[in-house]
Amino acid sequence: MRSAAIIMGTLGVLGLGAFGIVWKKSTARGPEVVEHALMAKGNRLLATRIQRSQEAQAAGTYNSAVRVSSGQDYGEATASITPTQNAAVADARPALDRAVAAPSIGVASCDKPGGMGLSRIVEIDTAGGPGFGFEHFKQYDFLRDKEVVLTFDDGPWPENTPAILRALTDNCIKAIFFEIGEHATWHPEITKQVVASGMTLGSHTWSHKDLARNPYAKDIELAKAEIEMGFSAVHNAAGVPIAPFFRFPALQHPPDLLAYMSERNIGVFSADFDSRDFKMRKPEEVIKSVMTKLEKNGKGIILMHDFRRATAEAMPELLRQLKAGGYKVVHLVPHQMVATLPKYDEMVTQKDKLSSNNTRPENSVLHTIGQYVGSPAPAADE
Repeated sequence: MRSAAIIMGTLGVLGLGAFGIVWKKSTARGPEVVEHALMAKGNRLLATRIQRSQEAQAAGTYNSAVRVSSGQDYGEATASITPTQNAAVADARPALDRAVAAPSIGVASCDKPGGMGLSRIVEIDTAGGPGFGFEHFKQYDFLRDKEVVLTFDDGPWPENTPAILRALTDNCIKAIFFEIGEHATWHPEITKQVVASGMTLGSHTWSHKDLARNPYAKDIELAKAEIEMGFSAVHNAAGVPIAPFFRFPALQHPPDLLAYMSERNIGVFSADFDSRDFKMRKPEEVIKSVMTKLEKNGKGIILMHDFRRATAEAMPELLRQLKAGGYKVVHLVPHQMVATLPKYDEMVTQKDKLSSNNTRPENSVLHTIGQYVGSPAPAADE
């Protein structure tokens, strides 16, 4: 309780007590719940809120998701305090560090034989359009040593996306899938599999155009349509709201479109490193690329592609090697879902109407009437 008092006193000194940072000691068994919360009014300073609600105690359930809304840690939040306040912070910091390092208690252990399982669930508040991934955005360093986030671009794709989903599910792992809107209209059943598997679903534009090039670089409305139609199409294919998570094709981030993402409260994802699997034909090449870059970086948001067969074939062994190497998978989820815009919903619907004559089932339209069966059997006297 002394550490709790120190924490409360320190947060009061910092002027953060008004945000309702509380410690509730419970007689129930289990470690305290740790939750990172974004401070209101745009100051974006994270404090640590250690909480177990009375309702959770009564129900016997605990919220253990670590919510990272701005990606800044407690050290940044206290960076501007006065020297007089430093002693109190120094006393409180070890207790805060122990609390933040406490094991999550709401992430279920993996019930699959040999499965890897998740380490943490991190909730992202995308207000203001924050960017993630050190290739382009340096501010939010929320991953701990040997933590990885798995992300996949360019799906959904037959055979390959389902194969990756199986490998992830067999290891109790979750990932982010940045789908191309047009692909989602082609394979909505696979998009629904992504959702049913508990993955986070974001968008990667309508048709994977490089928005830093013409005609999109000259026409922001055309670029906005690529972005918004992607969200509308993936949402429509999924049948449920999707995350306000977006990845620019070719990782090209035009400043005016980053400003637009800020207006729309959509989080922009680069990567900590690109596996470059789109150039690889063999699964062992994919595995070597990821593991070599991880050994160099120590952690990171990993960019891969679920339309690539080599990546799909690599996934079971890659996850095995990640586990053997002591790496832990973090799952990113949104604080709230994206709201699609009716104008672009209608544009996607109009594209679907181009196929309005295709209402009959496939087996009533197409029939195989001849098929090659190989060389004829040899005659009896041959």
